[in-house]
Amino acid sequence: MIAFFSIVIVVCIITWGYFRWVNLSQFWKRRGVPHLPPHPILGSLTFLQRKNPATWMIEMYQNFNTPYVGIWLFWRPALIINSPEIAKNVLVKDFDYFRDRFLSSGSSDPVGGLNLFTTNDPLWSSLRRRLTSTFTSSKLKAMQPLIDTKTSELVKRIQSTEDKTKISLRYLFTDFTTDIFATAAFGIKTNATLTGKDPMRTITAAFMKFDLYRGLNWISIFFFPKLVDIFRFSLFPKSATDHFRRVFNIVSQQRLSKRNSESKDFLDVLLKMKEEGANAEAISDDIIIAQAAIFLFGGFETSGSILSFATYELAFHQDVQEKLYNELKEVQMQSKDGRLDITKLAELPYINAVAKETLRKYVPMGWLDRVAAMDYKVDDNLTIPAGTPIYVNAIGMQHDSNIYPDPETFNPDRFLPENAKNIQPYTYLPFGDGPRHCIGKRFAQISVRHGIANLILNYQIVPVPGAPKPNEVEFEKQGLFLVPGQHLYVNFVSRNQD
Repeated sequence: MIAFFSIVIVVCIITWGYFRWVNLSQFWKRRGVPHLPPHPILGSLTFLQRKNPATWMIEMYQNFNTPYVGIWLFWRPALIINSPEIAKNVLVKDFDYFRDRFLSSGSSDPVGGLNLFTTNDPLWSSLRRRLTSTFTSSKLKAMQPLIDTKTSELVKRIQSTEDKTKISLRYLFTDFTTDIFATAAFGIKTNATLTGKDPMRTITAAFMKFDLYRGLNWISIFFFPKLVDIFRFSLFPKSATDHFRRVFNIVSQQRLSKRNSESKDFLDVLLKMKEEGANAEAISDDIIIAQAAIFLFGGFETSGSILSFATYELAFHQDVQEKLYNELKEVQMQSKDGRLDITKLAELPYINAVAKETLRKYVPMGWLDRVAAMDYKVDDNLTIPAGTPIYVNAIGMQHDSNIYPDPETFNPDRFLPENAKNIQPYTYLPFGDGPRHCIGKRFAQISVRHGIANLILNYQIVPVPGAPKPNEVEFEKQGLFLVPGQHLYVNFVSRNQD
């Protein structure tokens, strides 16, 4: 009898699952939305661990010449936005419908779940308002000594390496960006740029490695957040969060004993935020550490990746490199001490065009996720129910040949002032847009500009014989950011040879 009832229960569950799947699989068809047939388990996510999500997003954009495409995150319907007009509505005009991200690191991972990138309202609004003061022009200009020191060490690192064709660009530049972002976030001195070794670099190196388990963590956080608390997944490895806590406790005590009332850097802002509280509630150590952690994590890998791709492209485009060198040399000669001022470098048209073109082609996170808080009318033909995830396909638009002719070609001239004015709004979104745009945009731009500038002024960058061309480079398949999936090498030829 027990066996009979067990069989009946199993049959009922299977029947329920079957009819539920049939209903869900027809979700976008009933609404007349273009889509590909979903996998019965993975939905539209069959590409995971086989190709980078950015590559898949470009394919979805190019395969569907439509304003939007229906997909499934496992069994959950979601919508990819391929239209700049709808992107503007989602990110800016109708922001109140899309204040929150879909991704979440859950309550079991406070450091991963309480940071500005992953958290939602009301905490997000409070954090955003308070952290914005970190990135004023005066605060960023105060970073000049740090930037000068680390770019000088970057040049020395290359100079001291006997075989310059054996320097992995990704490791070189993430050593550099680890130093810059760790110092800004935690107020500590690090030595990764010169030596490639540092306790904080050990942590960021762990961030760059994805095995099957960590891949499952990220897949759940980004595409199936309900699993995060069930399996206690986390955005950062536990060893990293434990290290963050130790470091932050030490440096915060040191800073509190020396600091005055004025907030000078990111660490000061975090400590002041803790003292004052937010929304009449105390700010926990988890919240404070989470902001420092995401500033480091969100900056070191993405900026390091952009520097890697920019350097590699410049090696294969000597005309672009020479034009950039001439622009930078002129500014350097005008400087009394030969240093590159943050403000002046930000005003140079060609280095900014080079950085923007790199971000167009290799935007680290080319899709912007949001979730509808209420039923939302996308256009006259489609209304989506509350709770539907939305993905603005930024990288798809940035590779659209109708918007950016010959999009696989590295062409910084697209972003020179006389040409950039013709680019259609909301087709270039490397830092997002609207209230949830990347808060660290200007700091990242400074790091990238100065890294490129100091390299080009000191070295001619040339390809290594037999190296893959830029469009042949493989991307990381196990991670979710668009970063190199293989070591990239160039040759650094000194411009100052006697």
